[in-house]
Amino acid sequence: MHMNSVRPSLLRQLMAMLYDILLLLSVLFFASVLAVALNSGEAIPAGNPLFIFYLFFVSFVFYAWFWTHGGQTLGMRAWKIQLIGKHKKSIDWHQALIRYVFSIISLCSFGLGFFWQCIDSDGLTWHDKLAKTKVSFNDVN
Repeated sequence: MHMNSVRPSLLRQLMAMLYDILLLLSVLFFASVLAVALNSGEAIPAGNPLFIFYLFFVSFVFYAWFWTHGGQTLGMRAWKIQLIGKHKKSIDWHQALIRYVFSIISLCSFGLGFFWQCIDSDGLTWHDKLAKTKVSFNDVN
């Protein structure tokens, strides 16, 4: 694989995110089924903080596993995007945690953290700056 330093367009990144969200919803569905089964088949009360934490944890593991094992979620792979750390190496779990937490903050601030890349001199989002990661176009030869 040839990875260049060209930053993928915001549209390409958003499309990869859409793919990943659809996959994540499936994972969260099955995680919820498991939680209900472990709760003797009873529904989990709305707003249960432990259940909310559980869903965020499952989401983190979903993203972090892909990011630390090849730098590509399935959506990123489909759209030829790769996440890299310093010196074009894979990221570690600590970087993945920082990136995950701050990507949620980026989203909760009306997406400003994502759109920041449009004005940033290095083309980085808030969470990429803080995690010391970079998203690159990954062209398969």
